[in-house]
Amino acid sequence: MSAFIAVLKRDLLLSWREGGALGTALGFYLVVVAILPLGLGPDLNLLSRISGGVLWVGLLLSALLSIDRLFARDLEDGTLDLLLLGDLPLELVVAAKALAHFLVFGLPLVLLAPLLGLLLNFPLGATGVLLATMVTGAPAISFIGAIGAALTLPIGRGGLLLALLMLPFFIPVLIFGVSAIEAAVLGPASPWPAYLILLAVTLASLVLAPIAAAAALRLQFR
Repeated sequence: MSAFIAVLKRDLLLSWREGGALGTALGFYLVVVAILPLGLGPDLNLLSRISGGVLWVGLLLSALLSIDRLFARDLEDGTLDLLLLGDLPLELVVAAKALAHFLVFGLPLVLLAPLLGLLLNFPLGATGVLLATMVTGAPAISFIGAIGAALTLPIGRGGLLLALLMLPFFIPVLIFGVSAIEAAVLGPASPWPAYLILLAVTLASLVLAPIAAAAALRLQFR
């Protein structure tokens, strides 16, 4: 467990030192949400209906901006070789790095979402469901993205390829996250069935994604 914490702390420290990446992600999220009302016009009812989907798509795209660097930094300085040969199972290394990505990038984006929702006339009464779905679903983005980061590691800066490659795996997170929010905003259905499915998808990704990403890394260094 101490080795897992050490990897997590190292990635958190390095990510905070590279503060420009977080600023880019937050700025991109703001731009995506701010531009949309200008394109759709002043229809507040329309903005309110689609606001949940816009916030979720913006969160996904913003989080993916930095996911391609999840292992690239360690490859460049030789740390990845040490991690592959270390005592900590590679699956736990991947889990620690994905968790650090969520804490540094995913969580600030989640906390920014309710503020950006004001630009889209998002109903204040549904803010709790918005935060619940995003806090639950955002870790899945980081963990599933780790698979793509491992697969595209030899390419270097394969952000676009990673997004295209992993997009089908992000669709369930988007569908059930947006469905729960729409149920809370539009009614009369309950948002919790969709939320529980989203929770199941996230739990599955927490277990399966590190295994898949670790297998992909081992293939790169056979």
